Amino acid sequence: MRVLAIDTALEACSAAVLDTEQGKVASESLPMVRGHAEALIPLIGRVMQQADMPFDALDRIAVTTGPGSFTGLRVGIAAARGIALAAGKPAFGLTTLAAYAAPYLAEDDKTGVVVAIDARHQHVYLQVFGPGGHVVAAPRIASIADAVQAAANGPFRIVGTGADMLANAWVPHQPLPLLVDNRRAPDIVWVGRLAVAATETAGGPKPLYLRAPDAQPQDAARLPRR
Repeated sequence: MRVLAIDTALEACSAAVLDTEQGKVASESLPMVRGHAEALIPLIGRVMQQADMPFDALDRIAVTTGPGSFTGLRVGIAAARGIALAAGKPAFGLTTLAAYAAPYLAEDDKTGVVVAIDARHQHVYLQVFGPGGHVVAAPRIASIADAVQAAANGPFRIVGTGADMLANAWVPHQPLPLLVDNRRAPDIVWVGRLAVAATETAGGPKPLYLRAPDAQPQDAARLPRR
């Protein structure tokens, strides 16, 4: 299977091509907080050239659907949908939370993983995976205190942009997490690997926001229509 994976959900602009038949991987990841819209398409072009593969040779296009930056999610999902439409291939959405957890569960599926992504205002986007990848807590937004409580039921490893926030608020006398990894974005190659294993679903990828945007319309400032 040949998969193009895209991630612009958090603090990186990333793409990878996985060819499971040939055992080849081409990937590139640029750390960035803003500017995904300008960087993504040239980056995809470089990765496809590195893989020496035309778009119509792909079997699937995968993209992280969040939670994450509202703008970043829309950039990645729009690109994945556009490429899928032009190439006549299916597009798959994978959560940022699952992409974060995947390499840790693959390395050791007997120890759980807590994924915490900074949602600002002392909250995180949270998902808890138990042994074997079993979902202990479904994706949700949680206060730091609630997230620490969920993680303290471990032993767990904590990963994501909110990992340090949980570690710094750890409850005294609770067993410490086995690992705290505050990496700023998931490994793009694992987004591709999850896409290879994914079952096909109806419809294209849709954003997983988990909360309303901070920016709200200024109703009081609207001008009356004529």
